[in-house]
Amino acid sequence: MKKNTVLAFDVYGTLIDTQGVLAALAQVMGDAAPAFSKQWREKQLEYSFRRGLMRDYVDFSVCTRNALDYACLALKQPLEESTRQELMAVYKTLPAFPDALAGLKAAKEAGITCYAFSNGSASAVEGLLQHAGILDYFTGVISVESLQTFKPNPDVYQYLLNTAETKADNAWLISSNPFDVLGALNHGMKTAWVKRSDEAIFDPWGEEPTVVISNLTELVSSVDSHLI
Repeated sequence: MKKNTVLAFDVYGTLIDTQGVLAALAQVMGDAAPAFSKQWREKQLEYSFRRGLMRDYVDFSVCTRNALDYACLALKQPLEESTRQELMAVYKTLPAFPDALAGLKAAKEAGITCYAFSNGSASAVEGLLQHAGILDYFTGVISVESLQTFKPNPDVYQYLLNTAETKADNAWLISSNPFDVLGALNHGMKTAWVKRSDEAIFDPWGEEPTVVISNLTELVSSVDSHLI
């Protein structure tokens, strides 16, 4: 492993399981919870894309809350304000995926510099990673809030490279989100797509991730095999 390799980990959906909100949703709406969670997450991302294109930045938590309100309307779940606030609070304590700790430990043992790289605010991400017990594995948290835009704006990936004091050839974006992987590829970075489900589809844009892994325990060996 080259010692100057930098790994930038997406947080929501890659290290942290956004479906960790399902238990709380199930207590509120029973069998409707999976569909509601899916709608909530999809709209959260859509709102961040739209805000970025409109150059109308808000904290990612605002996108999350707006998406929650949309899901309530779309799926006819008239939740009380107190319940909505409780669900938003759950987002601050979402669990890490089971393989996250082992994958980060392997990277640290290999001497790789790791950053958390997120659409979320630095304070929110730090709190989330601290709660999940994995914050100490990162050299730092790099948030889009400094630029007031969202992934996959190319400026965000350049900001990552500048902050990490590295070049695209030495930097890897690790993400389960295809839009994020494509954004990093577009900026010349290497990428690892974390395909956690056989049903996951990578956007057919004529570009492919540098490596595809099913969980983070495969990351170090996969990255190492692609270094010259």
